[in-house]
Amino acid sequence: MLALTLIILGGALSIAYGLWAINDVMKRDAGTLRMQEIAGAIAEGAQAYLKRQYFTIGIVGVILFAAIVWLLGIWVAIGFAIGAILSGAAGFIGMNVSVRANVRTAQAASTSLAKGLDVAFKSGAVTGMLVAGLALLGVVVYYAILTRGLGNDPGSRIVIDSLVALGFGASLISIFARLGGGIFTKGADVGGDLVGKVEAGIPEDDPRNPATIADNVGDNVGDCAGMAADLFETYAVTFVATMVLAAIFFAGQSVMETMLIYPLAIGAACIVTSIAGTFFVKLGANSSIMGALYKGFIATGVLSIGAIAIVTLVLFGGFGAEFTAVVPTLGGGENVTVFTALDLFLAAVLGLVVTGLIVWITEYYTGVGFRPVRSISQSSVTGHGTNVIQGLAISLESTALPTIVICFGIIGAYLLAGLFGIAIAVTAMLALAGMVVALDAFGPVTDNAGGIAEMAGLPKEVRRSTDALDAVGNTTKAVTKGYAIGSAGLGALVLFAAYTSDLNYFILEANREGSTQYQYFAGVTPDFSLANPYVVVGLLFGGLIPFLFGGIAMTAVGRAAGAVVEEVRRQFKEKPGIMAGTDRPDYGRAVDMLTKAAIREMVVPSLLPVLAPIVTYFVIYAVAGKSQAFSAVGAMLLGVIVTGLFVAISMTSGGGAWDNAKKSFEDGFVDKDGVKHMKGSEAHKASVTGDTVGDPYKDTAGPAVNPAIKITNIIALLLLAILAHN
Repeated sequence: MLALTLIILGGALSIAYGLWAINDVMKRDAGTLRMQEIAGAIAEGAQAYLKRQYFTIGIVGVILFAAIVWLLGIWVAIGFAIGAILSGAAGFIGMNVSVRANVRTAQAASTSLAKGLDVAFKSGAVTGMLVAGLALLGVVVYYAILTRGLGNDPGSRIVIDSLVALGFGASLISIFARLGGGIFTKGADVGGDLVGKVEAGIPEDDPRNPATIADNVGDNVGDCAGMAADLFETYAVTFVATMVLAAIFFAGQSVMETMLIYPLAIGAACIVTSIAGTFFVKLGANSSIMGALYKGFIATGVLSIGAIAIVTLVLFGGFGAEFTAVVPTLGGGENVTVFTALDLFLAAVLGLVVTGLIVWITEYYTGVGFRPVRSISQSSVTGHGTNVIQGLAISLESTALPTIVICFGIIGAYLLAGLFGIAIAVTAMLALAGMVVALDAFGPVTDNAGGIAEMAGLPKEVRRSTDALDAVGNTTKAVTKGYAIGSAGLGALVLFAAYTSDLNYFILEANREGSTQYQYFAGVTPDFSLANPYVVVGLLFGGLIPFLFGGIAMTAVGRAAGAVVEEVRRQFKEKPGIMAGTDRPDYGRAVDMLTKAAIREMVVPSLLPVLAPIVTYFVIYAVAGKSQAFSAVGAMLLGVIVTGLFVAISMTSGGGAWDNAKKSFEDGFVDKDGVKHMKGSEAHKASVTGDTVGDPYKDTAGPAVNPAIKITNIIALLLLAILAHN
């Protein structure tokens, strides 16, 4: 009980830090009345969007809650509600801080770059710590209620199913928030750019553009609330999946509950190190913003190694403690893996190393000063088509190094401690979510700060500071998306292991002599061989889902952007005084129109990964029976993981590279012949075209594939539970 208490205190510390940081940010100067008016419009639009989005999700959630009560019982349904409510709360609170911090960042940047960085990062840290803290508290407190309060055995099905449902609740919020927010933000961004920059020739964030407020709103609902829900879900789902594996692999052993608690203890320890890491983010003498952020990230990683070592020593009594994981296999057999506490610690360290490598690789592919972005900038010199071709080439190339790193991570962790070692490695990756989300939420704050500076007519010196912060914010957003996707791919692999292990568990229990439990699984003999045509079909269908999902999302952005283009053109035509500055654009109309479009467009693609495992199971069941149906679903999960990883990395890294290639012209891009190309040049216009293509890549379709991967896997786990209990 002491261990659970300390873990809860660790989660509570993140909430305390969030409250302190909120208070500190809110005390800062909010700037002029004009700046406050613009920030107020952004905040109003963001809150209106989220309220409508959460109302829509709430309707779906109530229906699902009732269905889960009927199928699995009230305690499992309560787990679902906890996951959904806390995920939504993390995004909503974080977004409300960011839309108030943007104006304070702009004002602080007018004093110094260091002060602007401090406000922007601290507001991002609020979201980061809330994500990690609320996710950890949700899992550990509900686990304590189920085991200590209700007296259930830690490895019982009611505990496992309730925690899986908690992950499903988080997943539901995540996919809607990611997709809906992405459609909104990129519909505004693309539509506003096409008419404002390309047709009217006015700067980005020019107050004459009716889509400007909507664009700034979108940054918050997409990159702040959306990413918060995304990583909340990944965090909760990965911890739950690791606990499910612990319950199965160590069933009947005295060490089982310690193994259940171990990932939670890692999470609590890394919250403390993440909070400590935030105090290392200081601008150095070289004025490197990215360097300042990396100081915090590196400090967090180094401190986390020590913290995980302490957790491992305290829980297991030393690195030499030896454990046996018993993995049930079909036919009544068992795969036995023997490892030590030191092996688990090394697996966790390996997870931290994988995190650092993915962050570095993503920065390489999206940072302004590196070859990939420079190659896109150079291709812009010869026109729009060559920019698009090179951007697509970089997006495809960017999948190679992260995949190789992930492969080495999987093999290394498996050699150390089997499947449970992989789960612990991913747990350690996600334990840094507090710091990583802080880096991500920094992005929309700095983007909005630049917009406010432009719209409020602040001096050019201020805009130079906010532009410098924004350029780094673009990179941190791309880096955190890379982290989210890499951890999601590994997390989904853990979920797949939980699916196969759970399936084997139900089959073995159903076939035990004299057993009356789980009789639906009696006689089931799944075959995951590639010689099985149903497995091949499952792989192909699973591989299709990320592509189809991404295509629908891209189409939705195109439709939303088209509507924005028409609206902005209409206002320019009907109010000619807008361009002269004598008439005020109707910002609210664009915000309201995009809100309705995003809510409408997000429903169908969000249902695709939810329904895919269910449809696959019952279609194959009707054709070939239960055994082949379970085989096809398992294969489908692998197909989703494999292609989803490539699609998501390609889209997010490629889009980030396109974006920063465009930004490279703002300070003047010097091509290979020594010619300098400035903002407004033909090369810059070509880069705007590439950025327009890359926007829905990096901020809608790519990131939304991330929760789609996990929700498909977690629905498959819930399907097993439903079939087992009914």
